[in-house]
Amino acid sequence: MRRRKFVASAAVGGAASVVAAPAIAQSAPELKWRLTSSFPKSLDTLYGAAESFAKKIAVLTDNKLQVRVFAPGEIVPALQALDAVQNNTVEMCHTASYYFVGKDLTMGFDAGVPFGLTARQQNAWMMQGGGLQLMREFMADYNAVPFPAGNTGVQMGGWFRKEIKTLDDMKGLKMRIPGIGGQVWAKLGAVPQQIAGGDIFPALERGAIDGAEWVGPYDDEKLGFYKVAPYYYYPGFWEAGTQITLMIGKQHWDALPPAYKVAVESVAADVNGEMLARYDTQNPQALRRLVAAGAQLRPYPREVLAAAWKATHELYDEFSGKNAKFRKIYDHWKAFREEQFLWFRVAELTYESFAFTAAQTVK
Repeated sequence: MRRRKFVASAAVGGAASVVAAPAIAQSAPELKWRLTSSFPKSLDTLYGAAESFAKKIAVLTDNKLQVRVFAPGEIVPALQALDAVQNNTVEMCHTASYYFVGKDLTMGFDAGVPFGLTARQQNAWMMQGGGLQLMREFMADYNAVPFPAGNTGVQMGGWFRKEIKTLDDMKGLKMRIPGIGGQVWAKLGAVPQQIAGGDIFPALERGAIDGAEWVGPYDDEKLGFYKVAPYYYYPGFWEAGTQITLMIGKQHWDALPPAYKVAVESVAADVNGEMLARYDTQNPQALRRLVAAGAQLRPYPREVLAAAWKATHELYDEFSGKNAKFRKIYDHWKAFREEQFLWFRVAELTYESFAFTAAQTVK
């Protein structure tokens, strides 16, 4: 008898919960937001992350917060995504913040800077190390509230028509590379170009540029670079773990109900991990296909890496002397990087140096 009463009570309580949920949802506002992406639709991991965000946020808000995703050019060009948020043309965008270092070099820290943090380290700095708070304070001047919403992991070093054997081969080389990485290449004698993803292949094909970097094997294969530039270099020392960011107009974020804010934060975090997992899964197979199709893998010569390291830190000192906002975040970021590099050198690097090659070296 007692069991029957308990079951009956539980059933009533469960029904009440089911009734209450829609009532709460009905009291929440219905919002239709537009999201402009900086990435072409053909790149299902980058562009697809914004679509994944839109689908999941709709489910969590009982379809009350609807986000429609637009490709570059449908509202604004790829490299004007932040402008669209800042000017209230759209409510949000999904982009790489280093596209906007022309506004302020400090933007680079939100995405990735040369010889910077790996994906795990970037995530640690953002979510637990104070980086996200610093970037939000900085981006308030641009009417934007950033959320980590994707990471590519360490990237490849780009496609070239000719081999790079020495530093002399960098001189005069026209290279598609954005952000502070482009300024490092300039110090090495190259001529950096900032070109949106969808425009890289034709520029490389017609010889307007000599080389181009994008992300890694999975995306690079889709864009077809191997067809016109066979030499594929690694590593992308300027992008050790590039974060992709969701930016929301500050007035729109401030007006969201608390439940919607939690939903946005939760889905952005989910998409952040989802993208990295997808790249780590897809890149190995794509690299095999590229090599089979004729891509010639090449490591950057050590003298190039050493020169790039020196040039990078000369630039950081130069920027810090001229830009107080850059210096504030750089000092914080640099201290965090030093701790991370020490820890990863002790545990991660020693493991990887042995285990990643053991199958070929242990007899």
